[in-house]
Amino acid sequence: MELKKKTKKDSIGPIPVAGTEPIPESVSEYSADELFRIAEGAYYKAEARGYEPGHEIQDWLEAEAEMAR
Repeated sequence: MELKKKTKKDSIGPIPVAGTEPIPESVSEYSADELFRIAEGAYYKAEARGYEPGHEIQDWLEAEAEMAR
């Protein structure tokens, strides 16, 4: 049996698949345009953090709150 050398990619865990993350219940309140703006805001928050996983819902909620202002 040949041992496979572990790479950095192997250590970061599974790659998320679009559409499998939970959708906040508040989504049904918004139009498609508003959802796009919230998603875009959440994306920029993730980008600023270096796409560190585990903050997706917080990013969404913060972007949603900013849009509501």
